[in-house]
Amino acid sequence: MIKTKSFRELIVWKKSMSLVVEIYKLTENFPKSEIYGLTSQMRRAAVAIPSNIAEGYIRKYIKEYAQFINIAFIRSRVRNSIRYIKRAWIYN
Repeated sequence: MIKTKSFRELIVWKKSMSLVVEIYKLTENFPKSEIYGLTSQMRRAAVAIPSNIAEGYIRKYIKEYAQFINIAFIRSRVRNSIRYIKRAWIYN
């Protein structure tokens, strides 16, 4: 594994931070009735991705790092599921 000085140098972390910004912008237009539902869930799922990448990076062992990367991957799948729910909700 190539060691960087910080998780902030990781391309995956940078892209996940861009995703967080996109999700926050997207959810600004959601109905106020969804502020504690879909809006909150999408934002939390998005924030969890770079958070888990950063937390995994500071772990001492590669197994721990891999575990947090896996959690970040799972969160990205959750975010995709939420996106499909939103799309179905809008078009129905």
